[in-house]
Amino acid sequence: MVPNNPVRIIEAFVDELDLGALGFAGVVPEVTGRPSYHPATLLKIYIYGYLNRVPSSRRLERETQRNLELMWLTGRLMPDFKTIADFRRDNGPAIRAACAQFIGLCRQLNLFTQAVVALDGSKFKAVNNRDKNFTVTKVAKRIEQVEAGIARYLAALDRADRQGGAETEAKTARLKQKIAGLRRAMQSLKEMQQQVEAAPDQQISLTDPDARSMATSGKGTGIVGYNVQMAVEAEHHLIVAHEVTNVGNDRTQLLAMGRQAQDVMGCAEITVLADRGYYNGDEVLACEHSGVLPYVPKTQTSGNSNRGLFTGHDFVYDAEHDRYTCPAGQHLTKGKLRSDRQDTIDHYRNLTACPSCSLKPQCTPDKHRRVKRWEHEDVLDRMQARLERMPEAMLIRRQTVEHPFGTIKAWMGSTHFLMKTLEKVKTGMSLHVLAYNLKRMINILGVRPLLRALAV
Repeated sequence: MVPNNPVRIIEAFVDELDLGALGFAGVVPEVTGRPSYHPATLLKIYIYGYLNRVPSSRRLERETQRNLELMWLTGRLMPDFKTIADFRRDNGPAIRAACAQFIGLCRQLNLFTQAVVALDGSKFKAVNNRDKNFTVTKVAKRIEQVEAGIARYLAALDRADRQGGAETEAKTARLKQKIAGLRRAMQSLKEMQQQVEAAPDQQISLTDPDARSMATSGKGTGIVGYNVQMAVEAEHHLIVAHEVTNVGNDRTQLLAMGRQAQDVMGCAEITVLADRGYYNGDEVLACEHSGVLPYVPKTQTSGNSNRGLFTGHDFVYDAEHDRYTCPAGQHLTKGKLRSDRQDTIDHYRNLTACPSCSLKPQCTPDKHRRVKRWEHEDVLDRMQARLERMPEAMLIRRQTVEHPFGTIKAWMGSTHFLMKTLEKVKTGMSLHVLAYNLKRMINILGVRPLLRALAV
């Protein structure tokens, strides 16, 4: 094997791991019986496979029998696909820990000199067809479709009875069979409806029970899958933290992913760049004084701009006097709390100036314009000020974090995860992340310098 072949890095990395401390089973062979394959051999096979877009255990079995690089890496050992698949299934936490070990190596090489990470989430398909996923809305829609089908066939049966003729009997029998089939389907849907309504999140997936229906950007293009979160450092574009969840949005991931990246990089304070999907006042507030400095654009939820009305940005807050100044130059002051309002939201208005204001047609169709302010709005204002001082933040975020997602999905062949349930999917994703980071390190340092670093 030539000295600069990347397969040598896989061997050096795995050989340096303390597999027993990481939790791999079978490190010490049993006293009796035939010894099993050492976990180092199977881990090398998987890292090589994911690095070369061969994640399937059956395909890896074939590769160990014909691929010269893999023969050299395993010492010509050729485990069957069941042994390879069982290793990935049974050693999930240890495989994820090995992925974290490689990030620790990157930290030792002082590659994390900039405490800036970009955060994003992307939907990955699960081993679960959309037809095998049920929600309250989906079940109701399918029941409606079956009812319409039964009504259509009953009408056709009635017409066939009135027409008569030689073919009527055969046609009637076929229609009765179809009606009976639809009624059985209706009974199954009624039972599924009860199960869905009793489920904690009112959703059931039959093939992969942990997979969930998730909306995507295109209309009608939702998938059943998982939401993969990644934090990518901005200098070398290495994935420093990742997580797999079956929650379909990113609203509650800002602090958790920020802290995870902070711990991995060993920084007292870390800058986190994220898109509007992460905008959540409670999450931003929780980041305060935690060492996580978020840069998240505010979500535009108001429809006033589309209606040609002033938006909240047109009202300037005066912290000293605790009031807003409207586009007409009038001051909106805080009103008294009402029992039907949230205790954490203040309402500002000017009951005197609004009715006679010349700009009222451009401001509000109501009697008075009200501006809402959260009691911790100053935290969001400080974040907005940071964004204004760093106008390139979202460009850096996009250039940093979207490339790893696109690369890993291309390696997967734009298909689904090979494993089922959340814990096993996390293992598969950790292997993808480890392969991506290995390839990034080879491109950054080269094979021989990386080998020397692993030998230290």
